[in-house]
Amino acid sequence: MSQSTPLDLSIIIVNWNVRALLEACLRSIERSLSEAPALRAEVIVIDSASADGSVDMIRSRFPEVRLFAADENIGFTRGNNIGFEIAGGRHLLMLNPDTEIHADALAQMVAYLDAHPEVGIVGPHTLNSDGTHQSTRRRFPTVRLAFFESTWFQGCAPRALLDHFYARDVADDTIGEVDWVQGSALMARREVVEQIGGLDPGFVMYSEELDWCYRAKQAGWRVMYLGTIMITHHGGASSDQVTARSHIHFQSSKLRYFRKYHGRSAAAGLRAFLLANYAWQIALEGVKSLLGSKRPMRRARIQAYWQVLRSGLKVS
Repeated sequence: MSQSTPLDLSIIIVNWNVRALLEACLRSIERSLSEAPALRAEVIVIDSASADGSVDMIRSRFPEVRLFAADENIGFTRGNNIGFEIAGGRHLLMLNPDTEIHADALAQMVAYLDAHPEVGIVGPHTLNSDGTHQSTRRRFPTVRLAFFESTWFQGCAPRALLDHFYARDVADDTIGEVDWVQGSALMARREVVEQIGGLDPGFVMYSEELDWCYRAKQAGWRVMYLGTIMITHHGGASSDQVTARSHIHFQSSKLRYFRKYHGRSAAAGLRAFLLANYAWQIALEGVKSLLGSKRPMRRARIQAYWQVLRSGLKVS
């Protein structure tokens, strides 16, 4: 990491083929920083070999941005770790390119960390594109929860189990302690990275912030949800470009987390359950297709789910 006099904040954005959203994100950062002229900040964009003109757009319209243009898709985790290494800020913000900052949110998040030295990580109140609330605060998942959350059986989960995981006792517009916050907009103080290291590169995408917050909490840092500070997250623009791969990365990362913290037996049981779920969904989509229901969509889903089965959801 840079050894020069630190800035207050380094904003790290990993981009892949979302030029228009990235431009809107960078404009929102400009506006937010203009409302806090005393805040010393830098913006670092790690571009994963985008083919949509993102790099040229940054160079021509945002010359002040520190650009790292990779010659391959290096992924979210590796990209942020590169950002951590070159950042000069006292605090580091992982920010998705499909987000927009409201008002002086950046300055407010920095001020909160400065006022609370025991807090290592914070996450803001996040809105969807239509202004509705987006749930980004969590408690650590249990093995029992893993068989329900983000599976086709989530609707069958006990309400108390989901309420605890989604930290529903912490109101949307309040400040409260949680276990982890979503990596779409996660600010950490530099000392956290220096103590526990960067993101685990075994998580290509998904669950990397869960793992990172777990390690931070184990090291004694508090994680806070700042419901009074707003951003908008348009959501999933990069991952939506590769549906089957996104399924594979999501489930494999989930399995990696449970193997890492709950043991191989728990992960093996969950893996068998997830693969059986995908096999069942292939059969179900096949029947619906035969009955004439939205056949192009059914065929696309079958193809994606089949790729998940072929992958075996292997964990590195």
